[in-house]
Amino acid sequence: MSDTAEARPWSPSPLALERAAFRRAQRRRSGLVALVSTALVVTAVVLVVVGAPGWERARTAFFDPENAWAALPAILEGLWLNLRVWVIAGTVGTLLGLGLAILRTSRIPALFPVRALAIGYIDLFRGVPVLLVLYLVGFALPALRLEWLPTSSAFLGALAIVLTYTAYLAEVFRAGIESVHPSQVAAARSLGLSRAQSMRTVVLPQAVRNVTAPLANNLISLQKDSGLISVLGAVDAIRAAQIATTGTYNFTPYVVAGLLFFLVSFPLTRAVDAYQRRRGWGRSLATVTGGGDIR
Repeated sequence: MSDTAEARPWSPSPLALERAAFRRAQRRRSGLVALVSTALVVTAVVLVVVGAPGWERARTAFFDPENAWAALPAILEGLWLNLRVWVIAGTVGTLLGLGLAILRTSRIPALFPVRALAIGYIDLFRGVPVLLVLYLVGFALPALRLEWLPTSSAFLGALAIVLTYTAYLAEVFRAGIESVHPSQVAAARSLGLSRAQSMRTVVLPQAVRNVTAPLANNLISLQKDSGLISVLGAVDAIRAAQIATTGTYNFTPYVVAGLLFFLVSFPLTRAVDAYQRRRGWGRSLATVTGGGDIR
């Protein structure tokens, strides 16, 4: 009897098959409704835009294919500068932000002056608009005439972005560090690890994993704000678009620059969403009636 039971292949029960069929039908119905609603919205937007009295003039001024093709090489060259500023500023800002977060969460009495300076720095650069930081760094530092300080607009712009985003990233890391339960540190200390070892081997790996999504979002925002270095005269993608627009009053190069920025950031945003889904975030409505399929 037992041998027969073991040899019998497993098969889902009729109730399980019924539930699976219901979920498939529900997904098909939801997909169809989403498709129809999307088609209706897109059609309405197209009709409103194309039917507007000034559509022909707007199409010529913002969506001119010849103007876009002519400006594309210069904008791509400027975008390469944006990408370099993004990578360098993102790397330096992430490392400095992590260091500031560790200092701010430290409870060592001897580090109180450093911790106070870190808090003051974070509060200052989180409260000042990045555009003002760019102006102050881009025009005040060269006025000091420091021989060892590079005065190129790209360097000063990257420095201003680093100063601002270091403060943002420090708060992201601090949130991650404080999200680790104190029992984790207590367990590490009970095993003989020092405070530094507990932070390095126990707290930081969990903290970084907890804030991967908001950290990536800040880096995506940094990628977009790298275009602000154009206010200092750096010939990036936005500045190249501005130069191409001068004299023609055709704003198609700005549309091209915006599309290129979008093409860079879009894969990153999708990667962050995929990571959130893999971690199981954003599914709190899945178990609520009417909130969608139960996964």
